[in-house]
Amino acid sequence: MPADTRRLTHAMTFLRVAVATLLFIHGAYRAATGGVAGFGGYLGGNHIPAGVAVAWLITTMEILGTVALALGFFVRPLALWYTAVLTAGILMVHGPEGWFVVGGGRNGMEYSVALIALLLAQAWAAPGRRGRGSGAPAV
Repeated sequence: MPADTRRLTHAMTFLRVAVATLLFIHGAYRAATGGVAGFGGYLGGNHIPAGVAVAWLITTMEILGTVALALGFFVRPLALWYTAVLTAGILMVHGPEGWFVVGGGRNGMEYSVALIALLLAQAWAAPGRRGRGSGAPAV
């Protein structure tokens, strides 16, 4: 493997592990602090059917799916899943608060947009069906 390709591969691996870690911490914190029920109540109150079940699905994916993502398994489908969840979060919560998370505002969408950019780059760079397969680890 040429040196440039190796450096790019290492950089993408670093970013994949970093974004997986950030998402893992989010789900693990919610689960550890009993926040799933409140999250589910919020979803249900915003007309999401089976809000608590959806909250558990999202939380479980943030905990277990991120391990697979960090290890390079199912990168494209997982990256697209998390992109969809984060986009819903922008539409429901962060977008109305504006752009900035802190400083020029509070609870805005900039962090979610950054995560989405990282996830879409991972989905774009992940091997496809004709490569090693969507379930093969991306290195």
